[in-house]
Amino acid sequence: MARTVWDSTVGKKAVMAVSGLIMLLYLVVHMIGNLKIFFGAGEFNHYAHWLRTVGEPFMHYEWTLWLIRIVLVVAVVAHAGSAYQLSRRDIRARPSKYIHRKPRAGYATRTMRWGGIILGLFIVWHILDLTTGTVHSGGFQEGHPYQNVVDTFSTWYGNVIYIVAMLALGLHVRHGFWSAAQTLGVGSRTRDRALKAVANVLALLLTAGFIAVPVGVMTGVVS
Repeated sequence: MARTVWDSTVGKKAVMAVSGLIMLLYLVVHMIGNLKIFFGAGEFNHYAHWLRTVGEPFMHYEWTLWLIRIVLVVAVVAHAGSAYQLSRRDIRARPSKYIHRKPRAGYATRTMRWGGIILGLFIVWHILDLTTGTVHSGGFQEGHPYQNVVDTFSTWYGNVIYIVAMLALGLHVRHGFWSAAQTLGVGSRTRDRALKAVANVLALLLTAGFIAVPVGVMTGVVS
């Protein structure tokens, strides 16, 4: 039965919607945590340490964090996999391009696929930069996330990569949230306006909240 659901277009869209909402929830929490950087190094580093001790003593050190990471990896793979398969299915269904583009298709709709690719590449860079320190500039300091963030956003390319990715994220959330609501049967004629408003507010808050950090470093508010 699970295979039948997965093989169907509706099933793939449902997987995409649920996995997208899981990632959206994480993004909201992650953004709130990131904003702690404006309260100083002590507050931000303590928050980063707390993430590794959540659930103790029932959960061992970093177990909860790794559980969250596993859920996120599954969500990302499910989201990207279903998106790719739906895209291939859509191409096979219409081998020749439409003569006329849909006039009502918004910018976010037309760039969902490219936005997804940008975000996928950004996730890899972000992990290598601030989690493993592999591509980090200025010398990665284990256990000092505040200084690591300042180092990253003290470089022009760190700011460009992050800001471009967050703008792509805003567009992705704006369209994706409303699309997920339609897929899961929440949308209707009477709710569409409210759902689109929520999608716009979420996209704006997430984009502004994430971009606030590099802007804070660039302007010297965070140093």
